[in-house]
Amino acid sequence: MSGQTIALVTGANKGIGYEIAAGLGALGWSVGVGARDASRREAAVEKLRAGGADAFGVPLDVTDDASVSAAARLLEERGLDVLVNNAGITGGMPQQPTEVTPETVRAAVETNVIGVIRVTNALLPLLRRSASPRIVNMSSRVGSLTLQSGGGDTGPISAAYAPSKTFLNAVTVQYAKELRDTNILINAGCPGFTATDLNGFRGVRTPEQGAAIAVRLATEVETSGGFYDDGGVVPW
Repeated sequence: MSGQTIALVTGANKGIGYEIAAGLGALGWSVGVGARDASRREAAVEKLRAGGADAFGVPLDVTDDASVSAAARLLEERGLDVLVNNAGITGGMPQQPTEVTPETVRAAVETNVIGVIRVTNALLPLLRRSASPRIVNMSSRVGSLTLQSGGGDTGPISAAYAPSKTFLNAVTVQYAKELRDTNILINAGCPGFTATDLNGFRGVRTPEQGAAIAVRLATEVETSGGFYDDGGVVPW
C-alpha cells in the first residue's frame, strides 16, 4: 500500500459520481472509477487522467456478488481509504403507491440499499487497514421522513426511490453504531436536485455542485452517523 489516499467511487462513469471522482482526484488522491459498462468506465478514466487525476478503472456491478468480490480483489494490493457509495437508480415509473409494482420497488432497493451493503461489507477489510477510513453514502433529501411528512418540497410521490433512500439512511445509522469503536467514519450526503439522467436533467444544480457534499464528507467531517447537504445537517 502506498502513502497516497485511495478512494473508490461507485457509479463514477458519469454525472455526480464522475464529479466526485474528479473532486477527489484534484486533491491528489488515487481514485477508482467503479462502473458496469466497460467503454463508459474507460472513457471516464481517460477523461479524468487528461485532467490530471490519478484514476483507474474498477469493473463493478453493485448488484452482483461476483463482480463486487472481483473489485475487492482488484483493490487488495492498492488498499482503500475512502468508499463513496454513489451508484443508484430510480427504479422506474410509475411510483404512486397505488400503482407501483413490487418489481419497481425491488429494483430500487437492490441497487440503492442492498448494493451499498454488498459493496461496503466486501471492502470493509481493506478500509480497516487505513489510518483514516471513511464511507460516504449518497442519499437524498427525499429520503427524509421529517421533510416528507412536513409538507416541504421533496419531489413527486415516490413509493420506490424515496423509501429506498430512507432505508439507506437507516442502514447508514446502523453501520455507524456498529463501527463506533473503530476509526471508520460513515455518513450520508444529499447532492441536492442535480441535473443528471436520473431525473431527465431536470435538476437545478450542476453535477459538480452535487458532488461537493461527498467530497466534503470524504475529507472534512469528523463525526459519524450523520446526514448532510451543503446547508448542513438534514433531518431524518
